Amino acid sequence: MAVLLPLDHLDELWPKKLRGARVGALLHLASVSSKLEHASRVLERCNDDLFRLVAFFGPQHGFLGQTQDNMMEWKSYEHPRLRIPVYSLYAEHREPTAEMLQDLDVLLVDLQDIGARYYTFIWTMYLCMRACEKNGVAMVVLDRPNPINGISVEGPLLDPHYRSFVGLHQIPVRHGKTIGELAQQFRDEAFPKCKLSILPIKNWNREMWFDHTGLPWVMPSPNMPTLDTATVYPGMCLLEGTNISEGRGTTRPFEIFGAPFIDPEKLSSELNALNLPGVFFRENYFQPTFHKFAGELCGGAQIHVTDRDEFRPFLTGVEIIKRIRKIYGKEFQWRQPPYEYEWKRLPIEILIGDAIESVFGD
Repeated sequence: MAVLLPLDHLDELWPKKLRGARVGALLHLASVSSKLEHASRVLERCNDDLFRLVAFFGPQHGFLGQTQDNMMEWKSYEHPRLRIPVYSLYAEHREPTAEMLQDLDVLLVDLQDIGARYYTFIWTMYLCMRACEKNGVAMVVLDRPNPINGISVEGPLLDPHYRSFVGLHQIPVRHGKTIGELAQQFRDEAFPKCKLSILPIKNWNREMWFDHTGLPWVMPSPNMPTLDTATVYPGMCLLEGTNISEGRGTTRPFEIFGAPFIDPEKLSSELNALNLPGVFFRENYFQPTFHKFAGELCGGAQIHVTDRDEFRPFLTGVEIIKRIRKIYGKEFQWRQPPYEYEWKRLPIEILIGDAIESVFGD
């Protein structure tokens, strides 16, 4: 039985107490119905019947999914068809201002998360909850499946001393929750006065991967093209904290990794000798078209997940970095700040959410 999204039957689920309310909606590229209709058009059809749509908001990568990388900001603009503001929450402001919220009774959130703490959409929601609590605006979150299942949890809890825009609340790296469940946790633990409503998904169970749901996959960000990408991301995103290419600028970001100084055969052989669960490393050469080592020939490997239920992405990402450092200690480097609006701490530390020694033993 296919999973039903709240967006597919919004007229049935919309709270009676909020009928006629002035609504702003936080959306992105993957905010689509099961028929691939973007939420903006679904909400437009509900306009004047269920509520009055007065503004849109967009997170990192833009309302349209148009910006590629970290700290590539985008500007607010007017929606060309509806003539309402589209506010950027990935620019000067990452939290809605009082001015942005002044004409709203409700902020609706419909974002597809991918199940990893580093993925910033959940933190945009977190900051929206804080702003809504502060300004007396209700919040309605449309739940969506965790695409890499709702059972598997991995990686350290965030140390509050390492809070950043890739981690603002104490959750593990692979958190195993839906975006609605995270909203509930954030309300309970951080924003008790936030007037939160969560519209549920139907027919979803925790064991499901996204390809079990019957829903179409739409890239939630430019470098998250497939479910395979999301599967490895909770570990391979750690490479963003290094000088090793995580495969941006290729057709398989986060599944391909390497650098010009790496011998693919040697690295793949050593990684496979670790017998990490559910994964095989195939030696690989690639030439990124942009980002790290753009235009240069890189040696490395491609991750092939052989058993996704056994595969441990965070462990795998950590072991890849440890092995590269052991073999190529002179060439390997930790990436320096800034990274996701953190100007002092190393990117790898805010990614793991703790001191570098806690995971890598430095």
